[in-house]
Amino acid sequence: MDIRQLAAFHKVATLLSFTRAAAELKYAQSSVTGQIKRLENSLGVSLFERLPGGVVLAPAGQRLLPYAERMLSLAEEARTATAGAGLVSGTLTVGTTESVISYRMPPLLEFFHRRYPRLEVVLRPTPCAETLRAVRQGTLDAGFLPAPRGEHPGLRATVLGPAPLLLVAPPSHPLAAVRPVTTKDLARVPVLAPEESGGYRELFETAVRRVRGGPAGVLGFGTIESTKRGMRAGLGVGLLPAVAVADEIAAGSLVALDWTPPFEVFTQIVWRRGRQMPAELRTFIDRSVEFMAEDSGGNESGNPMSTAA
Repeated sequence: MDIRQLAAFHKVATLLSFTRAAAELKYAQSSVTGQIKRLENSLGVSLFERLPGGVVLAPAGQRLLPYAERMLSLAEEARTATAGAGLVSGTLTVGTTESVISYRMPPLLEFFHRRYPRLEVVLRPTPCAETLRAVRQGTLDAGFLPAPRGEHPGLRATVLGPAPLLLVAPPSHPLAAVRPVTTKDLARVPVLAPEESGGYRELFETAVRRVRGGPAGVLGFGTIESTKRGMRAGLGVGLLPAVAVADEIAAGSLVALDWTPPFEVFTQIVWRRGRQMPAELRTFIDRSVEFMAEDSGGNESGNPMSTAA
């Protein structure tokens, strides 16, 4: 016997009609008749008595009916459990910087909310160094960060795409009219950067320090918004992700200085090396890579799945 035979038997036994059973099962009546006949042959008994006014359950059919109901119920339970294993669910705690949370994550989170409603993604705003440490320790499941390409000890990383940086200033700042702005020019003015800047701020400070021969003069200025306010107050120029100042540049309240960074920064997702990766984390990483590659047109290598092992 098989499940299709039992389903046909149960429907006929419930409706006491081959015609109505076939209609509800969306089978030809001959197909239902054939399923019942094969079931009877496999059991060696008659399950129905055919009468002029219809059919009734034979004694063997009456005995089989409760077993059929239990077997069909178990089959449905098995299907649900198996399908449920493919439904991504659970909670992931992800650390990332203010710029990624504010400017990159909203469309990604909307995508996950619609595609995987049972998956809860909890964001923790953390500086780059803290994100790396927490992922290594296992207090974060994964982290997004803008950082130079390279290895992160104890972690695996996938590059999601370039994270362009801009030096910006109010239109009235003296460097706004300089073409091009050199690192030597920057050694003479205060530079503001948010505390989140992590790896790329260190690279910038190193470049300026080489020219200046002393402290780089970079002021940690809290958040991205406070860095913008500091620039508007005339405290210096700002080093910020391009995505964080796109609106101000479009409105003309800030201008991008004609400066080319001597280093590159990439948005990356990191997770702990060697851990048993749950299905929800694997799905989150894979879909994040695909989504951000489509959002940015792919990373610089042309391979959105390029990894640093």
